[in-house]
Amino acid sequence: MNEVTRILLKMEQGDDAAAERLLPLVYDELRKLAAARLAEERPGQTLQATALVHDAYLRLVNATKCERWNSRAHFFGAAAQAMRRILVENARRKRRLRHGGAQQRQELADVPARESDDRLLALDEALTRLAGEDPLAARVVELRHFAGLGHEGIAAALAITVYQARQKWTYARLVACGPGE
Repeated sequence: MNEVTRILLKMEQGDDAAAERLLPLVYDELRKLAAARLAEERPGQTLQATALVHDAYLRLVNATKCERWNSRAHFFGAAAQAMRRILVENARRKRRLRHGGAQQRQELADVPARESDDRLLALDEALTRLAGEDPLAARVVELRHFAGLGHEGIAAALAITVYQARQKWTYARLVACGPGE
């Protein structure tokens, strides 16, 4: 008789501490079982393997409904059934009208909102003035605003240090907004 089977027998006999000793012994196998079950689900599944293991384990060792398991294999068979029930309940919950019913998830393109023409023209005018004072600062603003680069990306693109990129960004913001803002 292996350790898991001995602990299962102790649980059946009412040993409350046995459930705590069981989890470390079966956790890795339950996690693999849960990962295999979730791999069969549709992409976009929100339930994680860890959560599935924990929910199934709690159902299995619930003191008020503790079953008799004849062996380790019987326990893992019960764990697989518990995981199946959890996945089915989750799927039914998602199909309910208040959770979106039969609506299908649509991926939205990550497209930036269009700027108003006035704002774009004001930015162009400010960049032109800034380029007259500090061409490097103007390039930093262009790369930050129009290319979406961070300080590291700007530094690499302009062959300057990250410190210089931050310094020019701070300077450009100070010139554009004034010292009080």
